[in-house]
Order: sequence, then structure tokens, then C-alpha cells
Amino acid sequence: MKGKFIVFEGIDGSGKTTQINELSKWLMETDLIPEKNQLVITREPGGTELGKSIRSLLLDTSKEKSPDSITELLLYAADRSEHVNKIIRPTLNKGDWVISDRFCGSTVAYQGYGRKLDIKLIKDLETIATEGISPDITFLLDIPVEESIKRRINRKDDRIEQEGREFLSNVCLGFEELCEDSRWKKISAINSIKNIKSEIQSEIKKLIKNE
Repeated sequence: MKGKFIVFEGIDGSGKTTQINELSKWLMETDLIPEKNQLVITREPGGTELGKSIRSLLLDTSKEKSPDSITELLLYAADRSEHVNKIIRPTLNKGDWVISDRFCGSTVAYQGYGRKLDIKLIKDLETIATEGISPDITFLLDIPVEESIKRRINRKDDRIEQEGREFLSNVCLGFEELCEDSRWKKISAINSIKNIKSEIQSEIKKLIKNE
């Protein structure tokens, strides 16, 4: 039996890292994952050794290393292909579970809605990179742009975060439209950590029950 593939999406500051940690702790305390199987936590970009190098290129703030928008898109696609083939697919085929901080939704939201690149081109690259792999469930931790900026006030912005309010507003619109997919679950990230955690756990239980 294949494992479960769970993805967390949302703009920076939405609490993805916190909720991924909370979910992983909870899953290890339940019997939802078969005893012989494991839980793998990963991320995009940077989930593989090659991906770490791609991530450093993508998030570098120096203008000399800043890629063109199409180059940026292709780098994300390369990272995803490596991620799917080296980590996600082999892990799921063993019956293990995967939780990923970001997946295809981020590319549509950031490069499609944020950068205004052609959505069809993005989807075509997604098809090539994923080779049929898709999440069983995607959680969007939804947060207003102003709240995201406030939460990141003491943190140095990476190259994507430096794009500003209008860019992030467009990204949020992209995420909003992606939530029309039945496998996406939108959760307000301005709720308490406890309430968000409870909502996520409830959705995971439903996912298993509906198998």
C-alpha cells in the first residue's frame, strides 16, 4: 500500500513549519501510520542534495545572481523533478508517509500569479516534473499579507520575500483560486496554534476514514 503525501502551502509567516512539526509529532503518537512504516519531512525547494544548491540560487538576494523569471521557473521545476524522483516517489512506494513544506501550488501562486508567467507553461512543467505524483491532501495556511509582514519583522527577507506587498497579494490570490481543488483545505492561520492543529488532525482523520 502506498503511503500518504501531505503538503503545506502558504506565504511566509503563515506558520507552516510550526504546524508541520505539530502534525509530525501527533502522527507518531497515533496508529495512523502502519508500525513498519516511517514519516519523512521534506521541503521545496531544497529537499534533496541537489535541491539545496538550487535553493541557495533561488533565494540569494544579490542582484548579480538574480535569475530571469523563466530561469527561476525552470530551476523550481528542476528541483521538483529531483525531489519527486529521489525522495517523494520512493518514500511513498515503500508505504511511508511524506509531509512537504510546499509543492506545485507554490509555483502556480508565486510564478503564475506573482510573476505573471503563463499558467499553462507552469502546468506543463509540473506534469513533466511530477510524472503523476500529487498530494493526497494540501493544507493552505491562509494569512493576510500585512500579518505575514508583521510576523517577519525581525527576520531578514530572502529574494522572494523582498518582492513586496503587491506581489504577495497576487500570490495570495493564486492560493485562493487553487483552493477550489477538492483536495485543498484552507485553514485560517490567524487562529491559535492549538486550533489550527486540531483542524489539521481532523482533516487527516477524515482522509484515512474515506479511503
